[in-house]
Amino acid sequence: MKRRQIVAFAVAVVLCVIAIVAYRTTQQFASLESVLARLPSGDAAVLSIDFAALRQGGILNLLSGPVVDEEPEYKTFVEKTAFDYRRDLDHAFVAFHPGGVYYLVRGRFDWKRLEAYVHEQGGECSNGLCRMAGSLPSRKISYFQLRKNLLAMAVSTDASAAAVMQKPPTRPRPVAFLKQPVWLSLSSSTLKRSADFPTGTQLFAKAMEDADSATLSIAPKGQALEAQLDVVCRDAREASILAAQFQKMTSVLRQLIEKENHQPTSADLAGVLLAGVFQQQDTHVVGQWPIERAFLDNLAGKP
Repeated sequence: MKRRQIVAFAVAVVLCVIAIVAYRTTQQFASLESVLARLPSGDAAVLSIDFAALRQGGILNLLSGPVVDEEPEYKTFVEKTAFDYRRDLDHAFVAFHPGGVYYLVRGRFDWKRLEAYVHEQGGECSNGLCRMAGSLPSRKISYFQLRKNLLAMAVSTDASAAAVMQKPPTRPRPVAFLKQPVWLSLSSSTLKRSADFPTGTQLFAKAMEDADSATLSIAPKGQALEAQLDVVCRDAREASILAAQFQKMTSVLRQLIEKENHQPTSADLAGVLLAGVFQQQDTHVVGQWPIERAFLDNLAGKP
């Protein structure tokens, strides 16, 4: 009987631990979702980066190249504010909006030193909102403390643009929060601006111009990473056509590279794009690309 009681007690303890972990995880995601809801997401591309997860997985150190470390403005900012993204930044939501770039950043901040830095740069703080000039006349920086560990910031032509995040927008574009450490949500209007996409990806962006939305995410897979694209089409027929277009474009890209006598590898963008595979799932088109460490080293400018 005592043995049964001990076993029952151990099982109860394990179940309680599981319940506590599940509750905390749910609360964390719910908190992040409420933060995400404050971004002006309409007509915007929304980026999410879990710096804490990347730091824990060693990816953040891999991407922290000398280009960032040697940037004079960044060095001055770290010295004056004691804030270093490699150590103090945990999560960031970024909305690339036609009216500016909006940030919601969770981390550890010395608010007094941040305010002192604003004044030192010729800016001002009033009613909780700080404003300062950026590197260009069109880049006006504004921010405020949303919570003790949460900063809301905007870079825009509007000197008080960050103030729009003091409350959630009245008609936001629904953006689903994903658990992957890095993801990018693209609205239908963003997909129509294919010329704004990086060189090498514009053909793929052009093919998605009529889609309802698309989400690109990156997550660990084995010893490497995997990028996954989920495109939501208006119906299954359009999804079937888009999947065939993606496959055709990958084939054409391979032929063009072969004509130039270039041998793509896993370390360059061409090699990553050529490794993509696509499939249709009802109204969705899913693409997958393996990302090797060599590509990350190349991206960070490491030999």
